[in-house]
Amino acid sequence: MAQRGARLPRWAIATLAGLALLIGAAGIVYREDILRTGLDPRVPFQTYTPPPAPDYAEPRAWALAPGRAARPDDPPADIFFLAPTTYDGGEHWNAPIGEPKSERLFRRVMAPNYVGPFVRVGRVFAPRYRQASLYSLLTLREDAREARRFAYEDVARAFRHYVANENGGRPFVIVGVEQGGTLAARLLAEEIMPNPMLRQRMAAAYLIETVVPAAAPPAPPCLKPRQTGCVAAWASAFADEPERAQAILDRSLVWRGGHLDNLHGAAPLCFNPLLGAVTNAEAAPRLNLGAANATDLEWGARPAFLTRQVGARCEKGVLRITRPKSPSLKPTGSWADRRKAPGYNLFYANLEADAKARVEALAAQLSGGVSPRL
Repeated sequence: MAQRGARLPRWAIATLAGLALLIGAAGIVYREDILRTGLDPRVPFQTYTPPPAPDYAEPRAWALAPGRAARPDDPPADIFFLAPTTYDGGEHWNAPIGEPKSERLFRRVMAPNYVGPFVRVGRVFAPRYRQASLYSLLTLREDAREARRFAYEDVARAFRHYVANENGGRPFVIVGVEQGGTLAARLLAEEIMPNPMLRQRMAAAYLIETVVPAAAPPAPPCLKPRQTGCVAAWASAFADEPERAQAILDRSLVWRGGHLDNLHGAAPLCFNPLLGAVTNAEAAPRLNLGAANATDLEWGARPAFLTRQVGARCEKGVLRITRPKSPSLKPTGSWADRRKAPGYNLFYANLEADAKARVEALAAQLSGGVSPRL
């Protein structure tokens, strides 16, 4: 008759159970560090071979572009759009042009939610660029800063090509989201504001979820609706997330003389999209013309607006937002996806109306021979 296997003593079972709980707890505590480390390219940027550069004379270098010359029935302005982060990292510091997962995220999520508010304002030009990976935005290592400086070189070349070959003297709007907004801030400082011809044709620059120093913004701040030639920048946190608001102040990097540097206690510029101005005044939810979740909508389709979803107020340079009521306006996706621009836009309709008004004001000034108010 076969003997049964020896049973473990109770103390051994208790020890194993304790070890299992300890390992599980450690996994929870260090989960973010483990996931972040998995995105590290593990090669110094100085010895890194970046992906091939895009040629902005080629259509494939543009994620969105009209593909034809401007026509009389087109919207009156152009939109130069710099996309937020869509590439996680792992193999590269900077994303290869056309990387499949990044492309899908741009088409499904970022373009409908963040380009969508501007498609009725102007023709859209959105360059593909070798964006810095998500990992580079989650660490303060010098390698990460080098990756972000590298991404700017593509953006500057794309904008110069657009101005020389596509703009044709038309009014334009700059839109940048998250990483794209940070790059747009440098574009304003180095390419647009020093050039009088470009400066007078810029209706506004919207730097969404972007920190710029209030004391030294890259363009005059938008202090009131219909002001032109100004910058509307904000970084947001929900009103019940003080740790997120503090992280914005502690960890955000801004351009200073072509280099990324910490805020060092300086207050960020805070534009309130519900009020159309840089102000500390409180905006009630009734001023929210329409939030939207446009993810997976057919390109160009107008989403269903959800009105009165959030109120907002600038506090210490951070836009503090009330929690939206609709379940469609909540973060979803993987750990990495939740650290990118969200798959909805709480200010969709307000941004559309604000941009239309500023473009109309600029067009009236230019047609009347009046210099835009900067």
